Amino acid sequence: MLTAARDAADTVAVVRTGPTGITELEPLVLVTAGGRTWFYADPDPSTVRSIVADAESGELATGGVDGDAHGQDIPADGPDHLGDGPGILPDGADGVVEHDRDVSTLPVPTDGLLSVGRRRILGPCGWADPLDPSDHDFVSTSRGAGVAADIGLLGRGRGDATEDEAVTDAWERVRETDGDPVLVVNANDADRRTRADRTLLAGAPLSVLDGVAAVAEYVGADDAVIYVPESDTGLQRHLERAIEAADTELSVVPQLVAGPDEYRAGGPTAALEAMEGADRIEPRIQPPSPAEYGLYGRPTVVHTPRTFAQVQYAIRDPDAFDPAAADPGTRLVTVTGDVTDRATVELDSTGSMGAVREAVRMTGPFKMACVGGVLGGITRDLDVAPTAQSLAAAGLGTDGVVELLSDERCTVATAGERARFAAAENSGRCVPGREGTQQLTELLREVYRGSFETAKIRELGRVMQRTSNCKTGAHAPRPVVTAIDQFEPEFKAHANGRCPSGTCTEKL
Repeated sequence: MLTAARDAADTVAVVRTGPTGITELEPLVLVTAGGRTWFYADPDPSTVRSIVADAESGELATGGVDGDAHGQDIPADGPDHLGDGPGILPDGADGVVEHDRDVSTLPVPTDGLLSVGRRRILGPCGWADPLDPSDHDFVSTSRGAGVAADIGLLGRGRGDATEDEAVTDAWERVRETDGDPVLVVNANDADRRTRADRTLLAGAPLSVLDGVAAVAEYVGADDAVIYVPESDTGLQRHLERAIEAADTELSVVPQLVAGPDEYRAGGPTAALEAMEGADRIEPRIQPPSPAEYGLYGRPTVVHTPRTFAQVQYAIRDPDAFDPAAADPGTRLVTVTGDVTDRATVELDSTGSMGAVREAVRMTGPFKMACVGGVLGGITRDLDVAPTAQSLAAAGLGTDGVVELLSDERCTVATAGERARFAAAENSGRCVPGREGTQQLTELLREVYRGSFETAKIRELGRVMQRTSNCKTGAHAPRPVVTAIDQFEPEFKAHANGRCPSGTCTEKL
């Protein structure tokens, strides 16, 4: 598609941009001219050539064409999914949006999939050339990360050493600790449900790198590492090009390090072990924290790409953040599960997690959601603010994933699959993680054999949550306990030999 556009172009610039985050809109061709952007859903190469010809002839914009054609390999089923904008749609266009001519973020319709949530951190994704520094407003060399520290940002994602905690606490410990500090961008998450970091690195890598440089200056670090999955060679090549493109703009240029495609290797301290070449990948016992004893014993800041991008945006537009908020900023959420296509959206802290249902189409009636990744919480109700505090209070996870599950899902089987995952993926370093996950799985097997001991399951979960060394052991009971809270009659029915959904036999 990109080749067809470039072959047809003469006077119109054709740019390959990154993903929008909305998979159902991929591939998408955008044409920008005269303060308007037209959306074309999954056109064939011959249609792309016609689109470019219309743009060059001025047929798309009254008064001639003075913009660019933005082409990207990113379908929509029509205006109901892209949204309808002002203006007369030319043949084949699926939507049009009017906007300022110098807009630096993706113009979005007032309705449809792209209108869900906000597009602050995701703003460049699908619009800017991810490898062109001139499409990016670098802030790290002119304004410091102290602005972000004052706002009180919390770390985002399972791979962040400050997950749901103030990033500035770790930054200050790094500054106070003897040794040469180093930054780690933890982008290695083997849980394929989580796509927020991958979307950012594909669509806005320079924003992440800019945030890294800002934090490096704040803590006095001269070194930074981006830790990526070893199987994703395409991402590695993309990041290499992004680092090379931004070299002259940044005070710190990260190096890439590939790690194993294992769930456990994505935890912040396990990531350090993997980068150091440890034979066995397991989380470190804390204290000391990575800020005090991190990569090769150096004081280390470990953040996800999401966190570094939040830092960059906070420096660029601090007025967009409420410093009085308990969890300032936005939250990137990947919506997956029983849906036709997954989507990554950005939610404001004043909004509701329920908005994610507008970003996708389910393949059946909604029954429940698992919020927070594979070991998130099970719920019927998504009317929860997307903040760390609200999600925790509701017994849900904060890892930026919402799985929408249809009424064909058995709740007991769903909880059991996650317990079995934890039993297989825990590091085995501590007794609660190693033995507790096995006991939890066995207690769920007993449900199929006629014994549902809810008090024993809850007590085991309480002990695991409080005493596990790693978050896999601590979070393993969460999908089980929250599933019981929401669907206890289904567990009792299974103990009586009946699956209310009619979809399972023994699954464990």
